[in-house]
Amino acid sequence: MCHVIVTCRSMLWTLLSIVVAFAELIAFMSADWLIGKAKPSSSEDGDNRTGGLQEPYHPTLGIYGRCTRISHMQFSRRDTLCGPYAENFSEIASGFWQATAIFLAIGIMILCTMAFVSVFTMCVQSIMKKSIFNVCGLLQGIAGLFLILGLILYPAGWGCQKAVSYCGPYASAYKLGDCSLGWAFYTAIGGTVLTFICAVFSAQAEIATSSDKVQEEIEEGKNLICLL
Repeated sequence: MCHVIVTCRSMLWTLLSIVVAFAELIAFMSADWLIGKAKPSSSEDGDNRTGGLQEPYHPTLGIYGRCTRISHMQFSRRDTLCGPYAENFSEIASGFWQATAIFLAIGIMILCTMAFVSVFTMCVQSIMKKSIFNVCGLLQGIAGLFLILGLILYPAGWGCQKAVSYCGPYASAYKLGDCSLGWAFYTAIGGTVLTFICAVFSAQAEIATSSDKVQEEIEEGKNLICLL
């Protein structure tokens, strides 16, 4: 018989698992890993024709994507165009970034799978007599290791030609040059920290769902058990 067991700690672990997976996925897909040095608007822009000041902008560069500004002369309007600069994996700007993409992708796939599985822990608490919380926690810890490897290798690619074109000639491995780090990089770091918190907190979720109070309510014949 399936027992739906919901506790405060198990729900927090489930929600945190989902948040971490989405945060890492959004960061990976974003082009805001590096913020390039300020560039003036095009000399053909409408601001020049009207005598106004040029408005500088900061192009951004991600692992496989980028954002830059394009001008529409007819309407004197500037739009930011974002999209992948690499049409396939081999066109990613650096071998280090290719390795980063692999490690992050593996880690994110594991996290997304665990986020999906965590939803069903309300009904299924064990697999082959092993706690599903402990299994998920172990896999989340492994995912965190993959994420760490990716984040360590990423700065080693700052010396590639693509990064130098955004960050200036002084950019090199682990040196930003004229660039600064964007929100996506910090989000990936924060998500990695939360991944290990998830892995540790899974043990608390397992303890909460197998507590004496839960067992007492199961013995009373309850199918829906909610404990704060």
